[in-house]
Amino acid sequence: MVLSQEEAAERVAADRAAGFTLAFANGCFDLLHVGHVRYLRAAAAEGDRLLVAVNADRSVAALKGNGRPVQTAAERAEIVAALERVDYVVIFEETTVAPLLERLRPDVHCKGTDYTVDTVPEREVVRAYGGRTAIVGDPKDHSTRDLLSRIAGARAG
Repeated sequence: MVLSQEEAAERVAADRAAGFTLAFANGCFDLLHVGHVRYLRAAAAEGDRLLVAVNADRSVAALKGNGRPVQTAAERAEIVAALERVDYVVIFEETTVAPLLERLRPDVHCKGTDYTVDTVPEREVVRAYGGRTAIVGDPKDHSTRDLLSRIAGARAG
């Protein structure tokens, strides 16, 4: 389900009080592909509940460049929320997820294999509140950029 950040904080607090652990994943998820599915499946295995933070449109444009995102944040969040292993989805405006991590304090912050534990930008935020960082998913062999290039090539041919 797609929640506001306030609703997510309430759900996380209730889950924590009930003894559940929270895994947290984030990304743009502009065009959902198998790499995203494998990343989220692996992230879900890190906790009892999985919360996915989706970048807002402005932050996707800042991170990915002209022409992105392809889909609106609301659409991307709804698609991610429909995945079986995803419990909660929130949209965040910043180019970094650090403020949301500080607010929700998940037990595990999951990042894809294009990072190492030492290169995750928010690692110190997570470490400061006592959480851990996990690198999950398959090798970074899939990307939205490559998928968009293949689509453009197919249309041109």
